[in-house]
Amino acid sequence: MLKTRILLGLFLIVGVFSACKKELSPEKQAAKDDELIVDFIAKNNIIAVKHTSGLYYQILAPGDGNVITASNTVTVGYTGKLLNGTEFDKSSSATFSLAGNLIQGWKIGVPLIKKGGKIRLIIPSALAYGNTSPGAGIPENAVLDFTIDLINAQ
Repeated sequence: MLKTRILLGLFLIVGVFSACKKELSPEKQAAKDDELIVDFIAKNNIIAVKHTSGLYYQILAPGDGNVITASNTVTVGYTGKLLNGTEFDKSSSATFSLAGNLIQGWKIGVPLIKKGGKIRLIIPSALAYGNTSPGAGIPENAVLDFTIDLINAQ
């Protein structure tokens, strides 16, 4: 009986420790994301530029007009996908304040184009939702792939 309790206790302890989430350090997660992005870009023949933040972007059309700033409210059409191609969000017309509650990747990337422009943002997890899942469809530490049309900026 005592041996059975000890064995059950050991299995319980092993189970608890194996169920614990193993999070990478921010530096290791950034390196992992960068490796995933570089591989994704190469496999899909994307010509992208790496921003100092770690974000990769491809300007598909620069647009024209005034420079976009953090104080602007923008209207965009966008498609959001995971690197495996799974679409998790899409809108033909959504309005956001760049100073509002947006992921950092958008705050950095959208101002790289002007009204009428189009950009592809490949956003490492630290500039997206990090090690949390915002809901169904986007896992923790997900690298996100957005194509954004900047319809209007005010």
